[in-house]
Amino acid sequence: MKINNIWLLAILLIGFTSCESDDDTLADPAIEDPISDGPSPVYTSGTADFTTFVAVGNSLTAGYSDGTLFMRGQETSFPNILSQQFALAGGGVFTQPSINDNVGGLLLGGTQITGPRLIFNPATQTPGPISGTPTTDITNIVAGPYNNMGVPGAKSFHLLAPGYGNISNFPAAANPYFIRMASTPNATVLEDALAQNPTFFSLWIGNNDVLGYATSGGDGSNPITDQATFDGAMTALVSSLTANSTNGIIANIPNVADTPYFTTVPYAPLDPTNPSFGPQIPTLNSVFGALNPIFQAIDPSRIIVFSQTAASPVVIQDETLTNIAPQIFGTLMASATFPAFISNFGLDGNNPLVVQSAAGLLANLYGQSRQATSSDLIVLPSSSIIGTVNQMTADALVQAGLPEAVAGQFSTEGVTLPLEDKWVLLPSEQTEIQNATTAFNQTIANLATQYDLAFFDVNTFFSNVATSGFQAGSAFMTADYVTGGTFSLDGVHPSPRGYSVISNQMIGIINTKYGSNLPTVNPVDYTGLYID
Repeated sequence: MKINNIWLLAILLIGFTSCESDDDTLADPAIEDPISDGPSPVYTSGTADFTTFVAVGNSLTAGYSDGTLFMRGQETSFPNILSQQFALAGGGVFTQPSINDNVGGLLLGGTQITGPRLIFNPATQTPGPISGTPTTDITNIVAGPYNNMGVPGAKSFHLLAPGYGNISNFPAAANPYFIRMASTPNATVLEDALAQNPTFFSLWIGNNDVLGYATSGGDGSNPITDQATFDGAMTALVSSLTANSTNGIIANIPNVADTPYFTTVPYAPLDPTNPSFGPQIPTLNSVFGALNPIFQAIDPSRIIVFSQTAASPVVIQDETLTNIAPQIFGTLMASATFPAFISNFGLDGNNPLVVQSAAGLLANLYGQSRQATSSDLIVLPSSSIIGTVNQMTADALVQAGLPEAVAGQFSTEGVTLPLEDKWVLLPSEQTEIQNATTAFNQTIANLATQYDLAFFDVNTFFSNVATSGFQAGSAFMTADYVTGGTFSLDGVHPSPRGYSVISNQMIGIINTKYGSNLPTVNPVDYTGLYID
């Protein structure tokens, strides 16, 4: 029951190969400014002072894209783009803790700890890691402070944590990106930002306070920050950054469901025309046919059927369901036809221990299972495992006494082996995320009002991009994976073009708030997708 090339199947369903977007999504055409015979415009900062601009935040501030930091990506970080426009009205030098190469990724004492960046291969129509090895070792500390104080992975309270850049605390309580840029091992991110006496700042933090929970499928390994901790951290950050009457701009948290990380993989990707899956459907329906009467009696929503004429949903584990493993086991053991049923799979139906083992296997696998619905969000990385054999599960089943072939049959991810919680955001988990995002964004909005700061409602902006698209110069941008031009290949962080549009939105808000007249940039000057 192993389904090969499920990623290619997903591509076909998503429609990468039938994309009708214009070519500027995949390329980086040169756009020349029109020649003007008139006088050069005079740009002013209004009531703002751009002399020393410091950007504070996480990966979105650092310029992270395509799954990592790399030099080209950092050059198109929104703070770097802003600094270039600020320079037209008195802004000074803007420094960033540059990665050593365009491969991306980090080393620790020569051992790779984060991977290289993703690129898109037009020939195969698939994303994948760029060839090459990272050369940036976090033991080679190039102490700041830097104007770009964006630290990938940081949550709100991490910016206030002493030792967050101390390599002796890694990996439990230190960040590899901050280790290589901290002014001293025990300095905080906020301290290093304030040490530069900023005259203008940007603060975009809080995404990871909910995003970590979301990208882990809400499995509990990366919990949402509690409200009191978030409020305390944000208040401390904003009050400190504005202590000298410093002006700035603060952004809120986008809804994770507006990013392709959660919207690209369909809940029903199992295509009956796939030659590795279609022929298995009768056998699969026979297997679940032994369980569906039990599901029908207890909870009909758990019935599992694979269609021979349309794409079928994956099978998932839903921990919000009552575990009915005892009922499944008891019913199968009491069934007069179950021994004959398991004999069809090469098992000895006349051996009571084998019958008991088979009943226990089915009970444990499907006690909290169901097929996915359109209300479930399947995370992007699941595309690489759906339809593959989970070897750990298969090995465990072999050790439990099942023949190797049968063990493999019952270890196919999303088909006979329900997808783990980490691969799926259930509706209940989405509600938790949405509630936290709404509450956190209210805190951010209140602080923007209290401290009279420019405020960028990036949540609403990304929502509009996801629902209606966005016209950026000659490029029409959407939130579609690969083809949309807004997001990079990691499905969460913007592409260079996405960052340029964010910069333009901020420039417009800054101009309105502080009376400056900074020009925007041309988004088409920035690529929507790296292919090298």
